[in-house]
Amino acid sequence: MALDATTDDKPTNIAGERLRSIVERIERLEEERKALASDIKDIYSEAKSAGFDVKVLRQLIRIRKQEPAEIEEQETLLDVYRRAIGM
Repeated sequence: MALDATTDDKPTNIAGERLRSIVERIERLEEERKALASDIKDIYSEAKSAGFDVKVLRQLIRIRKQEPAEIEEQETLLDVYRRAIGM
């Protein structure tokens, strides 16, 4: 699909305008994601300075995203594996 060349370099067809809109929305969301990642990093730093173990905090957040049955299954397997190696 070719875009018509105009003096202001804007697409003159509907498909081109739609494509530009999609690209701009993605770019905007990418910027928001960067800002959110920075905010999350700041919160982890705050937690660390308050004496919390960030590694454990990340693990806790990962567990909270799971379904209860999935958590129970993993804990059961972990217990079985620990016993198998004498822990």
